Amino acid sequence: MGSTWKWIMANRKYFIIFLLPICLLPLPLVVPTTEASCGYVIIIMALFWCTEALPLAVTALFPVVLFPMMGIMDSTATCSQYLKDTNMLFIGGILVAISVETWNLHKRIALRVLLIVGVKPALLLLGFMIVTAFLSMWISNTATTAMMIPIAQAVLDQLYTSEEKLNEHAVDLAEKSENHPNGSVAQLNVDVKVAPTNEPNGSVNQAFEMQEKQLTDAETIKQERSATLVEIDLKEENQMKEKQAQRLQKHLKLCKGMSLCVCYSASIGGIATLTGTTPNLVMKGQMDELFPDNNNVVNFASWFGFSFPTMIVLLALSWIWLQILFLGTKFKKNFGCGAKPEQKAKEKRAYNVISTEHKKLGPMTFAEICVLVLFILLVLLWFTRDPGFMPGWATISFNKGNKEYVTDATVAVFVALMMFLFPAELPTFKRQEPKEEGNSDLYYINCDE
Repeated sequence: MGSTWKWIMANRKYFIIFLLPICLLPLPLVVPTTEASCGYVIIIMALFWCTEALPLAVTALFPVVLFPMMGIMDSTATCSQYLKDTNMLFIGGILVAISVETWNLHKRIALRVLLIVGVKPALLLLGFMIVTAFLSMWISNTATTAMMIPIAQAVLDQLYTSEEKLNEHAVDLAEKSENHPNGSVAQLNVDVKVAPTNEPNGSVNQAFEMQEKQLTDAETIKQERSATLVEIDLKEENQMKEKQAQRLQKHLKLCKGMSLCVCYSASIGGIATLTGTTPNLVMKGQMDELFPDNNNVVNFASWFGFSFPTMIVLLALSWIWLQILFLGTKFKKNFGCGAKPEQKAKEKRAYNVISTEHKKLGPMTFAEICVLVLFILLVLLWFTRDPGFMPGWATISFNKGNKEYVTDATVAVFVALMMFLFPAELPTFKRQEPKEEGNSDLYYINCDE
């Protein structure tokens, strides 16, 4: 009995969060009035605050979701008690983005796409641009750039290091071949030292004179050969330095192009969605303020339908322009067609760097899967809330007449609250010792961060 009670106390937050709303549900069902629905929300919030089943700030956001969905107040009127409706949309999007960053889901997506597109110069550039633009559609441009630049730097460093190692290996082979030439001055010295011994004195003196002359000629040849070798070495050294400078210059151009492609893609991707960057929300807020009866003409779906094709065009033009500026106009070479073996070896090493980073992440955790599912749910709810060409789920279920109760802000805060309701680890329902205070795995997002 004692162990059962300890297990219940250790998991009391789960019971409060999921059982309390169900136990109080008869109140709005038996008394179907606005007052009863409002009382239902207030009682839940009061009990959650008293028990601290959820962080106090999270419980305070309940009206933003429950009031519009229960027909108590529309989203604009409810959000105005906190901030503007547009600002609440931004906060909800930020909370979802933080959960994605907390569990490294964005890094997993980035590395996976890079493994698919490969490491050939043009495709590598395209891969980084696609990943950066996609992530920037949902999280801030600054956070996307800060995450992608180190990955790009690691890949570029590996490409350059691999090329240098291959060149050093080629130089070593050349030096070994020079140290074992066919025929040398040493062989000449051996030949000229042979002299006859059984001859008369005159012949011997003459032989010694010939030998001295041959030795002098050999030394002259040796000196000339040494001077020639020094000149060749200096020439080869200058050529090597020139080639190394060319490789370094090429690498620096690729680094510049890669850095700019990440920055450009982050800015371009931010225009595709309403929550992609702050100016989009500012524009919507100004439009709602200047034209209050616009029937919410600017929403997530309408903005996406207008801006996403624009983003694709800008991304393609930027990719082509950056190729011309930093990779040259040899498009066949940029795509790796007819690459040499050393080039393929260099690309393979760079691919291994990305693969190693991807393996370090390990298999997807329960938290990552849940965040991914909730993220996809958020996007689907945004698109289908009011698609324009057909009645959306909000129009059918919650909106009354021409009054729009549920907005994109309601959806964003709803999914953000869901991040706090699910555990970060798969529940096992085993009786375990209660965890120490502050080590709970209940929430995806730490409110103290």
